[in-house]
Amino acid sequence: MIRALVVDDEIHAREELALLLAETGQVEVLATCADAAEAIHAVRQHRPDTIFLDVQMPALTGFDLLALLDPEDLPRIVFVTAHDEFALRAFEENASDYLLKPVDRHRLARTVERLQKGLAAPPPTALATPTIRRIPCLSARGIRLIDTADVEAVRSSEAGVYLQSAGGEHFTELTLRVLEERAGFLRVHKQHLVNADRVEEIELEGEDGATVRTRSGLRVPVSRRFLSALKGRLGL
Repeated sequence: MIRALVVDDEIHAREELALLLAETGQVEVLATCADAAEAIHAVRQHRPDTIFLDVQMPALTGFDLLALLDPEDLPRIVFVTAHDEFALRAFEENASDYLLKPVDRHRLARTVERLQKGLAAPPPTALATPTIRRIPCLSARGIRLIDTADVEAVRSSEAGVYLQSAGGEHFTELTLRVLEERAGFLRVHKQHLVNADRVEEIELEGEDGATVRTRSGLRVPVSRRFLSALKGRLGL
């Protein structure tokens, strides 16, 4: 049985696809998601084999979503869209398949068969790892996109990962690893990243480490392990 997520901002489209997948008898739809933020959470929660992913969605596209996922969480991807001009880009991203809307039952059956044959092999990694420019964060009204340039630091705790800026803190489903590798933030501690462009001062604390002070006055601990890299990044 293939464990899958369906991600599409159109409720009727995702409900119809979930129904068609269930009718195959070979796919268990673990969850349906309306946007990238929901999908990131669902991927980490359910660890699906496959995502049936809409390409065009508000704020963040299906391609954007792939850039936000931790490589270890990346399942097989089947893009689903009404526009065939995205086909080449889809396969450049190592997609397992590409379906056009409205989804045809017989074409879907071939996709499911292809997925079943590939389950024994590890999923392909995405070739493209574009730089993240905007980070999705949860807000009271839905999703808020924070520009990476506005982020001064990132902290991780048992409660989750939080972006820190002059305007306050924002919760994100992204991992420190993704933010370090794709948003350009610098690791200064096991649980902290900083935006080097927003560092105002480094307060040295003997040989044990240091503390970074950002432009808005945030104080971020720097462990000895990462101090030399921080100095190098800042040209010190």
